[in-house]
Amino acid sequence: METPLKKEELKEPITISYKPYAKYEYSAGQSISRYLEGLKEGKIIGRKCNKCGRVYVPPKMYCEDCFKPTDEWVEVKDEGIVETAVASFISWTRERLEEPGIVGTIRLFPSKENDYVFPGVFHRICCSYDEVRNMSIIGKRVKAVWRSERKGDIDDIECFKVI
Repeated sequence: METPLKKEELKEPITISYKPYAKYEYSAGQSISRYLEGLKEGKIIGRKCNKCGRVYVPPKMYCEDCFKPTDEWVEVKDEGIVETAVASFISWTRERLEEPGIVGTIRLFPSKENDYVFPGVFHRICCSYDEVRNMSIIGKRVKAVWRSERKGDIDDIECFKVI
């Protein structure tokens, strides 16, 4: 049985102040843990589905196309093509930036000719704001710029730079 609100009940809003105490822990799992280990070694590692030939980077344990477990770990090249790019004047920590950070999707090249790397890595791109604004960065070939000291996280790749 529905009970509609009365007009006088709509005049005064009810405000509840509450600051949750929330701590989160996230487990990288088997696929992302292996991916991060590879980054620490200066390698980009994905998971391959032998049925359709897709190589998932970042890796997935199940093929989104075939709906079956992926079959093997493969290393892909640290080079690829810029598929998307955006300039952000807001930092990762939500602070205003004077110069924009450039990020986008890089479709990496496979190590084996018949493989297809999917979906691509979302990462920083070393390019100018003008290259994003006039879309000249799209389709450019890029290569990972690796940090000399790596920790096993996504920041082990500083950015992808046009080659």
